[in-house]
Amino acid sequence: MRFLSALAIWGVLISTSGFSQAAKTGIVRGFVYDKKTGEPLIGCNVYVGETRNYGASTDVNGFFMISKIPVGKYTMTATGVGYEKTSKDVEVLAGRVINEKLYISEQINTLNEVVISGEKQTMKTQVQTSIIKVTPKQMEKIPTIGGEPDLAQYLQVLPGVIFTGDQGGQLYIRGGAPIQNKVLLDGMIVYNPFHSIGLFSVFDTDILNQVDVYTGGFGAEYGGRISSIMDITTRDGNKNRLSGKFSTSTFMAKALLEGPLKKAKDDSDGSSSFILSAKHSYLEQSSKYLYKYIDTVGLPFNFTDIYGKVSINAKNGSKVNFFGFDFNDHVTYRNITDIGWNTYGFGTNVVLIPGDYPALIKANVAYSKYLITMNEADQQPRKSSIDGFNIGLSFVYILGKDELEYGIETLGYNTNFNYFNSVGRKITQEQFTTELAGFAKYKKTLGKFLIEPSFRLHYYASLSEISPEPRLGLKYNLSDNFRLKFASGIYSQNLIAANSDRDVVNLFYGFLSGPENLQKEFDGKAINSKLQKSNHAIFGFEFDLTNRLNLNVETYIKDNIQLTNINRNKLYDDTGDNQDKPEYLRKDFIIETGKAYGIDFLLKYDYKRVYLWGTYSLGWVTRYDGVINYAPHFDRRHNVNLVAAYTFGKDLTWEIGARWNLGSGFPFTQTQGFYEKIPFHDGINTDYTTVNGELGIVYGPLNQGRLPYYHRLDINLKKTIATGENSELEASLSITNVYNRENIFYFDRIRYERVNQLPFMPSVGLSWKF
Repeated sequence: MRFLSALAIWGVLISTSGFSQAAKTGIVRGFVYDKKTGEPLIGCNVYVGETRNYGASTDVNGFFMISKIPVGKYTMTATGVGYEKTSKDVEVLAGRVINEKLYISEQINTLNEVVISGEKQTMKTQVQTSIIKVTPKQMEKIPTIGGEPDLAQYLQVLPGVIFTGDQGGQLYIRGGAPIQNKVLLDGMIVYNPFHSIGLFSVFDTDILNQVDVYTGGFGAEYGGRISSIMDITTRDGNKNRLSGKFSTSTFMAKALLEGPLKKAKDDSDGSSSFILSAKHSYLEQSSKYLYKYIDTVGLPFNFTDIYGKVSINAKNGSKVNFFGFDFNDHVTYRNITDIGWNTYGFGTNVVLIPGDYPALIKANVAYSKYLITMNEADQQPRKSSIDGFNIGLSFVYILGKDELEYGIETLGYNTNFNYFNSVGRKITQEQFTTELAGFAKYKKTLGKFLIEPSFRLHYYASLSEISPEPRLGLKYNLSDNFRLKFASGIYSQNLIAANSDRDVVNLFYGFLSGPENLQKEFDGKAINSKLQKSNHAIFGFEFDLTNRLNLNVETYIKDNIQLTNINRNKLYDDTGDNQDKPEYLRKDFIIETGKAYGIDFLLKYDYKRVYLWGTYSLGWVTRYDGVINYAPHFDRRHNVNLVAAYTFGKDLTWEIGARWNLGSGFPFTQTQGFYEKIPFHDGINTDYTTVNGELGIVYGPLNQGRLPYYHRLDINLKKTIATGENSELEASLSITNVYNRENIFYFDRIRYERVNQLPFMPSVGLSWKF
């Protein structure tokens, strides 16, 4: 409590000093909402006066704050892409904070006019290195496999993101494994955001507000992961009327319902609303009839996702949200592998506008749990679970063109893991750990320069270790259309992955707390830390080739100076009797190092009826385990994504889209031969002359082979039909893998059989919004 009081006092002193230095100025702050639904709007430009010298862009809560405005009467204006310009009169008083709400209406035809959005303004006034902001409207531009746009499909077209397959695929972000990528849903940690089929995430696109994807170099407000952050916020729900959506396709069915619990009487009144979403896959059943040519027993993917949220808004725009989710997934591969997982959670977050202080206070409390089990034919079962809480509190101050943010974060979680390695040794771990962190970030504007230093102090209680993590972001506006940027930082994490490279289908996605009992030496050097650590450095530029054509280029390196992995070569228990054995044969976990480096290109065009998106990534990922250097299985040298969408028709109710992906082959370990493997189930009493042996495999050097290139073309066609003033029907036709490319999924060494990714696969969908 003393620490929280100190934070609040510090904030009061900052705000007081700001007013004393500008006694003849005032502050205007508030929120911008969609007039039709009452939802807060992101990326709107709000400015006071005709010169636009005093302005800001709205954040994910629709919040804006404009400070150091000279005393006087002004016209305040809000603009946004697809919305009519809205203005109102305001009077700025000395040393006062004026709270305002702005409601803006959608344009009848958004294709005939382009309103300058907050995107370009944000690029000039925020560092934002290695961040891509994704909205549901952008997701709808790419072909919708299964009839529904989905975050998992859109993430695959982002620069630096590698996707390992249509079935059982995982996302790897600039060389970072899934365990190194943190996913937040309204401030709550989600441990597995993607379903086994790889085409769908657990999130319903229609509930999303914005997704911020940080592919590296993120600020000190985020921590506990060494590669990337995905920060997802959801909508509050329609505050004016009951609305919803029902949809069905050859893959799944979905229902969404939202509406007001309490309507605001006028613009100065508070309100409350709800949103509820559920989707269920019946692909295993429908594929037996529609996709028999893929597999006569059907495609074995089942999932169910449920999400709900209640939002309570105060008169001044402050709000509190209560939310919860339950996600389930189950898959069975050819009676070889059976995997099921469930994750659920609940929490609350608060956005508080405190009186006359020029600040925004954000807080969150959440709990979530994840459990996965896996059974393989003739193998021991595996099980992994993680559950815990996370709490955060932060303060944001706008000081003219500068900004200060600081806060604290704490989380605690329990991990439970059971696993048998390749030689039958059982590895178990159950541990509860707590992490505490504090951070501060300051953005300073010096003419054309933006300087954003930040610092995080992260304490890992289970390892009794403190990690100081300085970070820095820079941007230089060389001209109105060309900007240089840079980011660097030190990152750490405790969690490690519980999946195995031996999985025929790599779907076992479990979690382990970082162990205390690590190697004492690595590569002849003493080990002084038990944490996984990485150093990032990123340099790039943004170039507005025209008002609508933008190029973004970034080169990066992630130096993973210490990683922790499960020791799959363990032969002996780590006891006093075996201390003469090498550590890599008796430790449960081993240390590795490695690097991820490359360059990403992004070219984007979005105007009227045409949307174009192209990315190219050139990257390398390396690992060193103290004995050999190798490329991990997700090291892809070249990756290309091309997306195009075109709206047409008399009433602009038709849309056609296409996406083409090309990727070089992943590494794999080749097979050199086979032998009879005696299991020795009875130890030294086993009669090797009579016991039935198993098929043993002689492997070649680790990941020295390369799979063939992957490429795939997807297309879709959509038609929208108005069925009422507030309702419409949408029909869609999608084709996955149009030219039926045989992309390899995996090779079954035992059966000596190649298994491919999804072939030519059409799907249809129908949805009704009201």
